[in-house]
Amino acid sequence: MRRVLAILLAAVVAVAGVAIWAERTEPGWYVQLRYPLDYEWIIDAHADNYDLPPALVASVIYAESGFDPTAESPAGAIGLMQLLPDTAQGIADRTGGGGFTAADLYDPEINVRYGCWYLSHLRDKYADHPQSLDLALAAYNAGQGNVDEWVEATPPGEPVAIPFAETRAYIAKVRHLQELYRDGYGLR
Repeated sequence: MRRVLAILLAAVVAVAGVAIWAERTEPGWYVQLRYPLDYEWIIDAHADNYDLPPALVASVIYAESGFDPTAESPAGAIGLMQLLPDTAQGIADRTGGGGFTAADLYDPEINVRYGCWYLSHLRDKYADHPQSLDLALAAYNAGQGNVDEWVEATPPGEPVAIPFAETRAYIAKVRHLQELYRDGYGLR
């Protein structure tokens, strides 16, 4: 009986060791088990259409909704890329999405299309700034108005301080996830 317990304990320790190693090193097989990549054809198509890296789009989707197309935030954001209905209505108006309703945001294709448009718009808006991607992600998370105020308050040549801890954490998470999706799935 002692021998069986010793073998069982050794097996548990070995499995725990592999789990800890996998979580720390995040090899490709672990990334694919831990981080889903659903709707890949939709992501690829709209990322390509808006000249965004698919790994970035996948990382925003994971950070925003965990790939749940029915996700709703307490603030009222909906779907995979967690778009507010008012933001999506503005995108629909600019892109010819006549007849748009908030319920359309539950459709993964529409949600990712509008989310990619919005992310591309933010990237282009802050393109002349050295922190352009971080500012675009900050605006996606905290709103353009906040980011515009932070940029305006920053002396020329200095990095923009992002005062919201949640937004700083969001940027770091998306950037890390982008590396994981790039390395674990071979996305650009």
